[in-house]
Amino acid sequence: LVLVALAAVLVILAGIFGSIIVTPLMNAMNIRDYAARGFAVGVASHGIGTARAFQVSDEAGTFAGIAMGLNGALTSVVFLLLAMAL
Repeated sequence: LVLVALAAVLVILAGIFGSIIVTPLMNAMNIRDYAARGFAVGVASHGIGTARAFQVSDEAGTFAGIAMGLNGALTSVVFLLLAMAL
C-alpha cells in the first residue's frame, strides 16, 4: 500500500516538474519545433505536461496528447508481454 501511494506521488511530481521545466529546457537546448516539444513533454510529463503544452501552442498540445496515448498503449503491451514471459 505504501508503494502505491509513493508511485502516485512520484507520477504527480514528474508531471509538475516537467510542466515547469519544459519551456526553459527546450529554449536552452534550442529546440524550436513545437511538435518535438509537445511529443517530449507528453511522454515525460503526462497529463499535467500536456495541459501546459496546450497553453504554449495548439500544435505542442496535440503532439503531447498523441505522445501520452502512444506511451500508455506501448507500456500496456510491453507489460503484457513481460507478464506472459514470466
